[in-house]
Amino acid sequence: MCDAPGVHNGEPSIQALERDTADGQNVELVYERLRAAILRGELAPERALSQVQLAKELGVSRTPLREALRLLQREGLVEAEPNRRVRIAGFSVGDMEQIYLARIPLEAAAVRLSVPRMTSEEIAGLEGDLAQMAHFAAARDYERWEVPHRAFHRRLVAHAGARVAALLADLSDHAERYRRFYTTQVPRAWTSGVAEHRAIADAVAAGDADAAAARLVEHLAHTAYSTIDAVEPGYDPARLREAVAISGAPVSAAGRSRSRSRRRA
Repeated sequence: MCDAPGVHNGEPSIQALERDTADGQNVELVYERLRAAILRGELAPERALSQVQLAKELGVSRTPLREALRLLQREGLVEAEPNRRVRIAGFSVGDMEQIYLARIPLEAAAVRLSVPRMTSEEIAGLEGDLAQMAHFAAARDYERWEVPHRAFHRRLVAHAGARVAALLADLSDHAERYRRFYTTQVPRAWTSGVAEHRAIADAVAAGDADAAAARLVEHLAHTAYSTIDAVEPGYDPARLREAVAISGAPVSAAGRSRSRSRRRA
């Protein structure tokens, strides 16, 4: 009986194994490249993409591309369309609300756990991150600002455990499109961000875990509320307000104002 193509004496051939390995590596590379392009806004929300053209642009075969797109679809970053096309997921305040209502309570708890365990060197690291953030904020350089910004938030939760840190990093990734819009498009976002991060770091330096968590919640909620106000002013983020309250920080002025206006409607 003849062996199947790529199989010799019941075992995959070296060439078949090499192809499988190459495809597996290509899936990861394509997935990471497309994911970054979507989250960074390089592939615009609602944009429709031809898989044939996309495979040509990326220089890969259709097999790893299809698998990468399936992974992105599971994350909610792309949507399948007929005729083998895909569409980049839209910019949705409802999606953003879900990201932040998951992130806020978890990150607040992680900060409360981490602050008492932080060393002087780690607190100094926060100060270094802040200095870089302030420098790049003054230049309105989002790409360079985002690097110390991510480092700052990683340090805040470093003692909560690797799984918690990974979950928060994933939520932060998914918030990237909305954070980028807020920071670059909403008036006074740069100056507000500098002040809010400074307040978090001051509470950490004082060893006040509850205050650090409260300042963090206020900062994240302010980003979410301000983005909603800019994109869809009539949207009522009721679940987000509950998440903020559960996390032990007061509802922001934006949240209170929206709640009152909804009740009057």
